[in-house]
Amino acid sequence: MTKYSFILLSGKSEEFLSGLQGLGLVDITRSSKPVDEKSAALLAESNELRKAVSTLKGFDCSKDPEIERITVAIDPDMKVDDPMACFRETSARLVALQAELDQARKDVESARAWGSYDRNALEAISSLGYKVRYYCISKKKYDPSWASIYPLQEVADNGKTVWFVTVSDDPEYNLPVAESPIPTEDLGSAERKVARIKDEQILCKARMLSLKEYAPEMERQSEGKASELQLYLAQAGSGKVADDLVTTFVGFAPTDCDAQLCAEFDRMDVIYVKEDAVKDDNPPIKMKGNWFTRMFTVLTDMYGRPVYDEFDPTPYISIFFTLFFAKCMGDAGYGLMLLILGIGMKKMLGDLAPLVTTLGGATLIMGIVLHTFFGMDISTAAWVPAGLKKCMITGSIAGYDAQMLFSILIGVIHLCIAMLLKAIYSVRKSGFMASLGTLGWTLLIVGGVIVGGFALLGVIGATATKWTVIVLGAISALGIFLFNDIHRNPLINIGSGLYETYNTVTGLLGDVLSYLRLYALGLAGGMLGNAFNSLGTTLLGIDVPGVNIIGCVLILVFGHVLNLAMCCLGAFVHPLRLNFLEFFKNSGYEGAGRVYDPLKTNLSE
Repeated sequence: MTKYSFILLSGKSEEFLSGLQGLGLVDITRSSKPVDEKSAALLAESNELRKAVSTLKGFDCSKDPEIERITVAIDPDMKVDDPMACFRETSARLVALQAELDQARKDVESARAWGSYDRNALEAISSLGYKVRYYCISKKKYDPSWASIYPLQEVADNGKTVWFVTVSDDPEYNLPVAESPIPTEDLGSAERKVARIKDEQILCKARMLSLKEYAPEMERQSEGKASELQLYLAQAGSGKVADDLVTTFVGFAPTDCDAQLCAEFDRMDVIYVKEDAVKDDNPPIKMKGNWFTRMFTVLTDMYGRPVYDEFDPTPYISIFFTLFFAKCMGDAGYGLMLLILGIGMKKMLGDLAPLVTTLGGATLIMGIVLHTFFGMDISTAAWVPAGLKKCMITGSIAGYDAQMLFSILIGVIHLCIAMLLKAIYSVRKSGFMASLGTLGWTLLIVGGVIVGGFALLGVIGATATKWTVIVLGAISALGIFLFNDIHRNPLINIGSGLYETYNTVTGLLGDVLSYLRLYALGLAGGMLGNAFNSLGTTLLGIDVPGVNIIGCVLILVFGHVLNLAMCCLGAFVHPLRLNFLEFFKNSGYEGAGRVYDPLKTNLSE
């Protein structure tokens, strides 16, 4: 990154920032949040427009029972001066109408038993001094003999409940049951109210469909508000000197754009100073990478981008997250489903489609290696080619499951790479002499793993292994215990080294064992898939033609879809944890950098 310091007259700042926005390359140091009422209002308007566009794009009435009436109600000549105001009013009215409709339907059910009646006639009876009382009780409590004692009329009887009314002018009248509330309206009125609300809903839905053609315009308005907010925040982050007559800005841009930007700045009425960005400037970070690593930038951003002199962990995350995800899934059938999902739903998944496809392909390969296909063990299946079986990890090694040891091996390699990165970047930032402690631990652990691997493979003999370990241990001990800080007293270094040894040994053991989750999750997913297979097979054995096949298919489909969803959740969270905790801790990664966010006109780029 190149740092640019700009000096200009205060009255030229807005014009200058607009020019930078047109270039779309310079990240002006600015506030990332609203700083006053105006910026908060701009942010709110931009977000409101963006959410409205999202709602309109997703508004679909194709499955609505009233789709034909809605289509007829659409006005092709409708012109809207303020689409956002119309959307706001229409969407709010739709919400209110739905609440009114729910209540109206409840009123219909309440009035259904009382049926339709003439309210004028009831009022006429009341004017003569008679009072109509309403009752609704269970049939067990209803006594038909009441009709011979009181002026009573049954209205409805559904076998469980009885609705009836009484008419009396006797002030001493007393029926031994509690009265029901007086119906607010009869059935006919309640049903007409439901119909009226539905008619208004149809008009509102038709208006919403008509507003869809204004979505592109509203999207441009949202980007315009966001662009205006960027300019305002940049202006708010400027420095003013000389009685507010002069304004200063600090910005950053990729170094490979220097020639283009300098030519543009020379044409502007601005004084600028160009210099290489350093860590203390806290420059923004623009990630580089190929088509593969760019898919995993979103994972790096979840933790934090590297600071200016820190290594980019994305290439390592891209490899190991893919491997860990595939290992946690551990089923070739589920990998195939993810592969089809990523390819077939490319438009729906958007930028995530390549990532889903990649993870699906990796899971398919790993599932074959782990010999699992939709919960079935395919290592002994006759239909599997012999060549594929040679690639499968089966059996045990020294009494331990080979797949479990494979997970541990992956973890050891992952941690060794983390330690090597920590050592390399420690030397680069602090120098060789100041990194002797880190180099000592790296030499001891990584060197020990390499020597142990060669010994197990028979590359070196027992005597060579013994002396190599002794030499590595002696050299490492010098860095760990005596020279971990060359500016301190050696006795203090020894005490510090002993304390560090305790923390490293206990922490490293826990870190290595954490990778057993790769084995456990893959095993659990396979066992659950096999359990659904067993349930389906058991149901298939029932001697009820048709039912057994349908039941088996339903159990298999539901079971494996459920298992796939659970496996995907675990296969996302736990590999992320292994990278964010174990790898980052042992590599010394901080992730405190900020994202490169240049001023630009089209924010969707």
